[in-house]
Amino acid sequence: MNYDDKMRARLDAMKERYHQINDQLMDTGFMSDAKKYAKLSKEQSMLDAPVSEYEKLLANEAAIEEANLLAEDKDPDIVAMAKGELAELNAEHQAILDRLEVLLIPKDPDDDCDAIMEIRGAVGGDEANIFAGDLFRMYSKYAESKGFRISVMDASESEAGGFALISFIVKGNGAYGQMKFESGSHRVQRVPKTESQGRVHTSVATVLCLPDIEDPDIEIDEKDLSIEKHHATGAGGQHINKTESAIRIVHIPTGITVNCQEGRSQMENRETAMRTIKARVYDYYKKKQEEEKHEKTQSLIGTGMRAEKIRTYNYPQNRVTDHRIGWTVNQLDRIMEGKMDDLIAALQEADQKAKIAGENA
Repeated sequence: MNYDDKMRARLDAMKERYHQINDQLMDTGFMSDAKKYAKLSKEQSMLDAPVSEYEKLLANEAAIEEANLLAEDKDPDIVAMAKGELAELNAEHQAILDRLEVLLIPKDPDDDCDAIMEIRGAVGGDEANIFAGDLFRMYSKYAESKGFRISVMDASESEAGGFALISFIVKGNGAYGQMKFESGSHRVQRVPKTESQGRVHTSVATVLCLPDIEDPDIEIDEKDLSIEKHHATGAGGQHINKTESAIRIVHIPTGITVNCQEGRSQMENRETAMRTIKARVYDYYKKKQEEEKHEKTQSLIGTGMRAEKIRTYNYPQNRVTDHRIGWTVNQLDRIMEGKMDDLIAALQEADQKAKIAGENA
């Protein structure tokens, strides 16, 4: 880590801001404004770890300075003791800097959001739809292991099994931060149930993951939306098939369409559909703005666009390969049961390294 005056100034500013927020949160005027109080609390929480490490660093540097003075003493025993202490303090100094290097990586403000996800069967017909169902099961099991909840918004079941399309929300603090690297094309290699001669086929399902932003920085004109009610189709319970409880919203300027039918009432479906259309439109204009500015927003792990082949699931060899980071493991059976922690951790680590490299470039 390049620890210089610029970095020290940045850390000093973070420390000052942290204590400033602490004073504001104790002010009764801020307590009465729930939205502002929550915003400040979130900002303080993000500063807590780096400020804590910086204070440890300052204490460490003061101890090093004191040990250096003792190392100049005339008493050889004191000098020996001081040198031994310096070795430990210098090692601790480097360890703190290493932790700060990670903590100072710009945090994605959307990481704490719920995740809006969509899985589609793509290339491969029935087998692609069956695989889309397998992916949904995998994500559901992973979400359950993290204490998240799954709420299905729309599902178009395939006659052969699985889904032509399933969209859902993963609810829980930090859900998007865990799931955001899943966007892209997922390729499966296996013998389909419909294959009579035992040949291995390759099929593809696509995944899209977006943050469910509470207040996206975008205004959507109601005139730009086409909202229609319709009867729900497929699974979901008889109550929604008898009434026009399903909602379809089209954002006319972009053509983005959201359908929500799994809620128990028209009002619930409309609310969910509106949140989703805002997230989709926000993501659309965000990417468009980045393209116009020619900013390279992709990191080592890729752009996250659905056209990009990100991962292969090879059933004959029980192997999973993430092509973005060159990560391979012969534990496909475990991955498909939702045991994705090692994979997600590898993707997050690669993203961290890419950001550190970008900062130091």
